[in-house]
Amino acid sequence: MDKRILGLHHITAIADNAKRNVDFYTKVLGLRMVKKTVNFDDPGTYHFYYGNEEGTPGTILTFFPWEGIGKGRNGTGMATEISYSVPAGSLDFWTERFKTMGVETGERTERFGEIYLPFSDPDGLALTLVHPATGDNRAGRDANGITKEEATRGFHGVCLSLEEIEKTAEILTDVFGYTLFKQEGNRYRFSTDAIATAGNIDLLELPDGKRGVNTAGTNHHIAFRVKDEKIQMEFREKILARGLNITHQIDRDYFFSLYFREPGGVLFEIATDNPGFTVDEPQGELGTHLKLPKKFESARTEIEASLPLLN
Repeated sequence: MDKRILGLHHITAIADNAKRNVDFYTKVLGLRMVKKTVNFDDPGTYHFYYGNEEGTPGTILTFFPWEGIGKGRNGTGMATEISYSVPAGSLDFWTERFKTMGVETGERTERFGEIYLPFSDPDGLALTLVHPATGDNRAGRDANGITKEEATRGFHGVCLSLEEIEKTAEILTDVFGYTLFKQEGNRYRFSTDAIATAGNIDLLELPDGKRGVNTAGTNHHIAFRVKDEKIQMEFREKILARGLNITHQIDRDYFFSLYFREPGGVLFEIATDNPGFTVDEPQGELGTHLKLPKKFESARTEIEASLPLLN
């Protein structure tokens, strides 16, 4: 741990139906519901956090499930694929599990010497499973017929689709400390050695690509990880020095956030490790209570009545 970007902190996407989203990520993928809260700007909408047993940054996929929002479309200017790390030899297990559970999958494909299994969630969000060439020592969890020997470990990386990559690449390399690992065709992989996992960003250059439609089944933003607020604010100065707009520091209860739109159009966040998800729930009870931002606590009864039923 140092003063660098420590790979991915979390990724946030949009869903169309709250219950269906919970069922897929907890029952099919076997992720833990790490936090059940509401959107800071729209308390009538849940904000779900899924991850590993401890709720470790680099494993956290979050959703805004806006009921009936309708299906979006991947395209340029957004993150278009999320990759999860899985253990060696587990892809056959996942292929059979997805087939049995009616999950839409694609053909396995090779990138950068790694085999990827593409699949989609019920809203069409593009995901892949991959066994990293360098391995992954993060622990999995036993859940819903998935053993620790087969379970996802957390993020391997994320792909951004862009009309051109040069200025985005400069943010990754000159500001965030990533380096170009390798190029295959129009796909460029950038990696960091600041952390061993969740450290890959693929830039897919699509000069004639269509812009995405950011509703259900698409990614809202990606968050990069830093140790604390002091380091975070140092990165804020670096972003400002490049002439980009960036928000003030925002308290999200479980981390502090800064947001800016990188030159290719993707919404980037810089998020801190502290205070963490156990600040308002013990580790053994993570995700079992509806936690509200302090400003909404006085309206708990009304908010609970307005939220979709999950059971």
